Amino acid sequence: MDGNNEQKAPEAESLETGDLNALSQLSQQDAQRGAEGSPEIPTPQPPRSKLKRFLGFFNVYLLIFLLLVIVTGAVFIVSYLNSQKEPELPSSALQDLTQEELSEIASGGNASVGDPRYILNIQSDAVFAGSALIRGDLNVAGAVQMGQGLTIPSLTVSGASNLASVQINSLSVAGASVLQGNTTINGELTVARPASFGGPITTPQLTTGSLILGGNGTLTLNNHLKTGGATPGRSNGSALGAGGTASNSGSDTAGTVTINTGNNPPAGCFVTLTFTQRFDGNPRVQITPASAAAGRINYYVNRSSTNFSICTADATPNGQNIVFDYFIVN
Repeated sequence: MDGNNEQKAPEAESLETGDLNALSQLSQQDAQRGAEGSPEIPTPQPPRSKLKRFLGFFNVYLLIFLLLVIVTGAVFIVSYLNSQKEPELPSSALQDLTQEELSEIASGGNASVGDPRYILNIQSDAVFAGSALIRGDLNVAGAVQMGQGLTIPSLTVSGASNLASVQINSLSVAGASVLQGNTTINGELTVARPASFGGPITTPQLTTGSLILGGNGTLTLNNHLKTGGATPGRSNGSALGAGGTASNSGSDTAGTVTINTGNNPPAGCFVTLTFTQRFDGNPRVQITPASAAAGRINYYVNRSSTNFSICTADATPNGQNIVFDYFIVN
């Protein structure tokens, strides 16, 4: 057993010596790595909780949102302040024209004169031999006189206007119009809606489709009443007798009927006149004898809305000239 212990002792010493050498080599390698700048192995950190990570992202987005709100508010405030400022009016300082600028204008070239920040004052009269183009507004403080015609595609007048003589090819008035003086219309006047006249109307000729006198109006004719229109149609009756003739003239309103009896005319109707325009109901027909023979016969009238007939209740003598005038109202 002692022999065995003696054998184990050297082996243990060799193992211990080998372990020390290995540790020494490892220490030297670690020192060499440290000298060469090798990174140290980081100490592992415990993982963060999900709540902390959410709060971290939330803080970043909140800061971005607040920054956007601040920038937007600043832009709005600056824009509002700028809108409240009154626009800067051009300076009324005088600006002289140099001789070069005058020469450039006289040469007929496209010359730019003056600075937009200033007002160009011309104290003396100015004559423009050619056309003048004004790209901006034109304000005239005094009167405007024009030797020739004025052509304007559109004219807007906000205040009162005093026009001595105006020629307008087409006039459209949307609101009320008041004409205090005399108005002369050389062409036609078309009124699409009712018109009211507070005073008398004077016209050499008035043509109307219908004339209505409302209220207690009175129709006063200071001159003759002349009727017109087409001549009514005519058909002869049996009371003319054999070889008898008839003729008529006038209109639906007034006219004359001439009758010449033939042989053995019986009682009945001499003639029937047909109106060119139908009446509303039976009209009132008035006939007046215009010859002695017409006054001696026993005559009467048949009437309807479309025609009327002149008739006799008794037989008339042969060869009589019978004349009647008629006047018809509805």
